[in-house]
Amino acid sequence: MRKNTKGTILAIDMGNTNIVIGCVNDNEVIFEERLSTDLSKTELEYAISFKNVLEIYDIGSDDINGAIISSVVPQLTNVIKAAVGKVVDLEPLVVGPGVKTGLNILMDQPKQVGSDLIVDAVAATHDYGAPVIIVDIGTATTISTVDENGDYIGGAILPGAGVSMNSLSSRTAQLPRISFEAPKSPVGKNTVDCMKSGLIYGHAGSIDGIIDRINETCGFGRNGKPAARLVATGGLSKVIIPFCRNEIVTDPALLIRGLKYIYDKNVQ
Repeated sequence: MRKNTKGTILAIDMGNTNIVIGCVNDNEVIFEERLSTDLSKTELEYAISFKNVLEIYDIGSDDINGAIISSVVPQLTNVIKAAVGKVVDLEPLVVGPGVKTGLNILMDQPKQVGSDLIVDAVAATHDYGAPVIIVDIGTATTISTVDENGDYIGGAILPGAGVSMNSLSSRTAQLPRISFEAPKSPVGKNTVDCMKSGLIYGHAGSIDGIIDRINETCGFGRNGKPAARLVATGGLSKVIIPFCRNEIVTDPALLIRGLKYIYDKNVQ
C-alpha cells in the first residue's frame, strides 16, 4: 500500500563524494539514498536523477511541500538548488549564514564549520541529548562534540577510510585496491587481509582514540559531568563502527532528520 506522503520535505546533503537525498514526513524518514557527486553534471541531469529517485518511492512532486539543502561543495550548490526547483517547483532552503539552527557554535571561526557537521549536531542533540560526540564517516571522517550545555565546541577531522585506501593503492606499486570488509583477524595472513586490517581496524582505532581523548579533555562522565552519548553516521559507518571498542550507536539517517529539524525552525 502506498504511504501517505503528503506534506513531505525533500532533504539533500551535497558531499564531496556522495549526495544524500531523502524525504521526511513529520519526523519519519521515508527513504535515504546516495548518488555520486559529479562536478560535470548539469542542473537538468541532477533534476532527472532526483526525479528518478522520487519515482522509485512513488513520491510525486505535488507530495513535496518544502525542500532543504546542505552543501560542502560550493560550486554545485546553485546547480542543486536549480535542479530541485525543476523537480518540485519550490525554492529550497540552504543551510548557511542567516539560517536558524538553534545551535550555539563556540568555534574560532563559526562560519567555517561545515554545514553537514552542524546538521549532524542538531539532529544528535535533538534525538540523543547532550553531551554527544558525533562521528561522520565519509570522504573525511569528522568527529564533532556538543557539550553538556548543548553548545558545539569543536572536534577533529581525519582522512576517510576511502581516501586512505586510494592513497595507499595509488602510491605503492604492489598494493591493490581492496573492498571495505574486515579480515578474519587483525593479524592478516596475506597482502589483501593485511591492508583490510590496517584500513578497518586502523580507522576504528583512530576513532576510539580521538573519542577517548575528547572525553578526557572535556571531562565527560567525570566529576559530576554526564557521559557523552556516541553516535555515528555516514556511508561507511556500518563498516567501521562495529570494530570500535567504544559503544557507538549507528544512525544512517541522522543528517536527513537534522535537515528536517532545521527546516522546521525556519519555516512556519
